[in-house]
Order: sequence, then structure tokens, then C-alpha cells
Amino acid sequence: MRPENQSSVSQFLLLGLPIPPGQQGVFFTLFLGMYLTTVLGNLLIILLIRLDSRLHTPMYFFLSHLAFSDISLSSVTVPKMLTNMQTQPQSISYVGCISQLYFFILFASVNSFLLAGMAYDRYVAICHPLRYITIMRNGLCMFLVAGSYMAACVHALFHTLLLVRLSFGAHNIITHFFCELTVLLKLSCSDISLNELVLFTEGGMIFFLVSCAILGSYICIGTIILRVPSTKRLSKAFSTCGSHLTVVSLYYGTFAGVYFSSSSWGSKDIIASVMYTVVTPMLNPFIYSLRNRDIKQALEMCVNRVKFFNW
Repeated sequence: MRPENQSSVSQFLLLGLPIPPGQQGVFFTLFLGMYLTTVLGNLLIILLIRLDSRLHTPMYFFLSHLAFSDISLSSVTVPKMLTNMQTQPQSISYVGCISQLYFFILFASVNSFLLAGMAYDRYVAICHPLRYITIMRNGLCMFLVAGSYMAACVHALFHTLLLVRLSFGAHNIITHFFCELTVLLKLSCSDISLNELVLFTEGGMIFFLVSCAILGSYICIGTIILRVPSTKRLSKAFSTCGSHLTVVSLYYGTFAGVYFSSSSWGSKDIIASVMYTVVTPMLNPFIYSLRNRDIKQALEMCVNRVKFFNW
């Protein structure tokens, strides 16, 4: 008998997106444009934060890492999806599938942890403005970001190692556009009870703790604002937290919709996956730049510098 920790498949077939026949070219162009916008937009955010000393604050320190994580998250899935739109068969090697799964879990987790760190930063900025510089010192910010990457690496490695011990037999058709954990578990011919237990306990615990950190921060913010309500204070809080709340709603709304709405995968789940792997990373630069005066000023300064050197 084949050992339990080996797989008998050398590759998987990705069915991809449910695109009508004859419209592959249109969707290829659409997703290529969205991916390029994601990469260029987030790179621009990182560049502006690096170049403008006024943006060397905790908030933008977290934002630069969120932009890097967004680029990485999209790059894990979208290039392979675009390649499969133009080639037949739409296959991915076993090693490539496992690697894609690991890095997807890694950067999705980094996103979650960074959003929690940004929520805490907003809490300190509004609830303890006089102590903001003292609390959100460089050491704490670096610890939160480094901790996010380390925790995400352990989380991703844990689930990946539990997956590679399974056998897949002749079942190698993935009804998705990337190697998603729950879909791969359904394909396995091994006992997946341990994997499911860990997924719903450890994964659920992380989701619960991160959600509590974000909700707790905003509950405290709301409590402080409602104690002495004023139009000026509400406007300042909204300008400070509006972008972050929008990103959190987009990311967690679609993410939770995929993993907690149903036990079976269909076209609605794939569309929701497209939202948090393609659409949300693309929208983040626009959300933070269009509503952010500091980013706009940094962009104007950068454009003026380019014009000056061209003269």
C-alpha cells in the first residue's frame, strides 16, 4: 500500500473561472488590467511613503506593508490564472500547487494581522492622541509587523504540512482558479478529520482574535466619540478611520462569505474569492489615496519633482 504521506498525482487540473466559451480573451484582458493596476497602484503607495518624510509615521508604515502584502497575494494566484486562460490543459504541478497554497495562506494571514495592527493604531490615535508618539514608537510598530509575518509563516506552514501528508489518488480536478485549501481537502482520498479539526479550531481562533482586535478597537473609538459628540470630532474620526474601515469591510466581508456561507463550492464562492484575491488588493490604493490628503500631497510633490527634472 502507498504510504499515507505520499501523493499519487504529479499535477492537478485547474478548471478556472466559469467563463462562457468565446469570452476568454475579454476576461484575460480584464484580469490582466486589474492585476497590473494592483501592482502599479500598490508600488506607487510604497514609493510615496518611502520618498516623503511626512509619511514616515506608524499609520503609513503599516500601509506600506499592507500594499506589499496585497501585491504578493495577487501575484500568488492571478499570473497562473491568466496563464491557464491561454493554455491547455490548465494544469499545475503538485509541488507548484502546494507552494501556491502556502504563499496564499501566508499573505492572506499577513493581511489580516496587519489590518488588526492598523486598527490598534487608529484606536491609539483617537483615544490617546497626546500619548500617540509614546505608545506607537518605532519598536512597537516593527514588532507588530514582524510578528504578523512570523505568525503568518507558522500558520501557513502548519496547514501546508498537514496537507502534504494526505494522498490524492486519481482525483486531481480542482474546481477553482487556484489551489485552495478546502477544495484540496475534498479531493483527498485520506482521512481529513485532523485537517478539518485544525482548520476550524486554529483557523477559527485566529479569525476570532483578529476580528475581536478590530471590533474592540472601533468599539472603543465609538465610545470615546459618543461621550462628547460633535461634528468636528465625527469628521476627524471618519477621515482617520474611514479608509481602514472600508478595506476591512471589503476584505473580511468576502473572506467570511467564502468560508462560512456554505460547505460546498460553486460559482458564487469563486466570485467571492476573486473579490478578495483580485478586486480588493486593486481597490486598496484608490481607497487610501482618494480619501487621504497626505497621500495626495505626496503624489503632487512627486509629480512636481518629475516635471522639474524634465525641464
